[in-house]
Amino acid sequence: MRSSLALLALGGLSAAAPLEVRKEAVSAAVFDKLAFYAQYSAAAYCRGNNDSPSSKLVCPEKNCDRVEAAKTNTTLEFENSAKTDATGFVSTDSTNNLIVISFRGSQSSENWAANFDFGLEDTSVCKSCKAHGGFLESWGEVKDKVLKSVKDAQTKNPKYKVIATGHSLGGAMATLAASSLRSSGTTVDLYTYGAPKVGNEEFNEFMIKTDKGNTFHSVHNKDIVPTLPPKIPILSPFEVNEPVYFIESGNVPAKQGDVSLYKAGEDHDNSGSSMDAHGWYYGEISACEGSD
Repeated sequence: MRSSLALLALGGLSAAAPLEVRKEAVSAAVFDKLAFYAQYSAAAYCRGNNDSPSSKLVCPEKNCDRVEAAKTNTTLEFENSAKTDATGFVSTDSTNNLIVISFRGSQSSENWAANFDFGLEDTSVCKSCKAHGGFLESWGEVKDKVLKSVKDAQTKNPKYKVIATGHSLGGAMATLAASSLRSSGTTVDLYTYGAPKVGNEEFNEFMIKTDKGNTFHSVHNKDIVPTLPPKIPILSPFEVNEPVYFIESGNVPAKQGDVSLYKAGEDHDNSGSSMDAHGWYYGEISACEGSD
């Protein structure tokens, strides 16, 4: 994973004292969804899913078998956006009655430039809501065509559930996509994996309290990325994405007992020291990185 040293250096700014917390076990049904949508996030790393619309999703690294088993068809694939290289797809899944928006994590220098654009900027989803400037720019480059693709797919499939998902930078973009859809009245469930912090307290409150879909942020123990950007009062008031589904297993496929729910306000005490942990979310989520 590129720029590991830079991320590790920043991680030292985000340490926090451990607190007594309450965690909840995760049901088999919730775990199944967390693992399933992780495969949709994994599929966004496979180049063949970004450059050939109206095709079935495939993962050459064999890390999205459940997605490959479904009857999928991409209604939009995108890559190499002008400034930030935003990459991903929108796909229907007629096996599971879904419309899935999935964004790829960081691969290019343009992606990393967006990652390090830490400035908070206004977002129209709610009053006083602010979000990471680089992530907003990335989302802004593809927003219109993604929203149009989703709307068109909903018109043809009105009973399908809308899902937004992504790993790392892709999770940040999925969060912004979900915020845009929810603010316009569309119900969308959000599943992110190892996503960095996206917005301020008001933005997080909007995402948590909305009645337009459920939110699931997965964080792997010791993954440094969800601790970034560091929270610095006034200068950088980023809040941790919540609620958190915390994975305590090592760099292996997680099992149900490895995952606990920490609701909003509960500190899951992620030490945030590893880039290796960043690649493991219910499987090797970025295995397609660099593959054709």
